[in-house]
Amino acid sequence: MLKIFPAIDLRGGQCVRLQQGDYARETVFSRSPAEMAWRWESAGGNFLHLVDLDGAKAGRPVNTDAVKAITSAVKIPCEIGGGIRTFEDAQVWFDAGVSRVILGTVAIRNPALADHLLEAFGGEKIILGIDAKDGFVSVTGWTETSGISAVELAQQFATKGVRHIIFTDIATDGMMSGPNLRAMKTLCKAVPNVHIIASGGVSCTADIMALDALKCSNLEGAIVGRAIYENPEVLPAMIAASRGEKGC
Repeated sequence: MLKIFPAIDLRGGQCVRLQQGDYARETVFSRSPAEMAWRWESAGGNFLHLVDLDGAKAGRPVNTDAVKAITSAVKIPCEIGGGIRTFEDAQVWFDAGVSRVILGTVAIRNPALADHLLEAFGGEKIILGIDAKDGFVSVTGWTETSGISAVELAQQFATKGVRHIIFTDIATDGMMSGPNLRAMKTLCKAVPNVHIIASGGVSCTADIMALDALKCSNLEGAIVGRAIYENPEVLPAMIAASRGEKGC
C-alpha cells in the first residue's frame, strides 16, 4: 500500500503552494499551518511532508514556530526539508518534533556534512530530497541546476546508507498534470534497496493508481499538495486508491 504524504509548504508562517517552485507564483491556503496539519491527519494522511520555503532560500531554518505548532497539533510523523546546511540546523528540526530531516542542497554542496548527519542520526531519520529538472538535480530552493543527474546522486547516497529518497519532478510540481511516471520508474530501478517517495503533479486518484501500476516494490508513497488544497475531498479518495479501492 502506498503512503499518502499531505504537503505543507511554509512561507512567512503561512501554508502556501508554489507552481514549479516559483516564489512569484504563490497561493496562500491557510494562515494556520497547525490547523491545516490537523485537518490532513483527520482525513487519514499517513505522514506530513513539511517544506520551509523561507529556509530553502535563506540557507537556515526559518519557520520554526510554525513547525513546532504543527508537531504539537498532530500525532502522525512529520518530515521537513528546506535550508538545512549545518548539523545544528538538523538538530533544530529534531528538537521541534519532526521525525525525519530531508537533505537537498547540502547533499551536493557539502557531502562531508551529509555523511556526518547520516552517521549521527541514521538512514531512517536523514533522508535525501532530489529535486530534478530535465533529469538533473536543482539546488538552493530550485533556483540553480547542478551538473549531477538524479540517478547518479541517488546511487551515491544509497551506498552511504540512505533508506528514503523523495523525488520531485520540478516540471510537474504544483501543475496538477500527473507525475512523471517514466522518471519515477527509472529512479526506483536505479536504487532498488531504497524507498522512493514520489512528488510533483499528483492530483487525483488516477495518479495514485498509475504510480501503483508501476509495480515498483520500493515505491513508498506519494506527496500531494495543491490538489488537496483546492479540493479537500480528494485526499480521502487518494487514500482509498492507495489501498486498492476504486477512486473517482
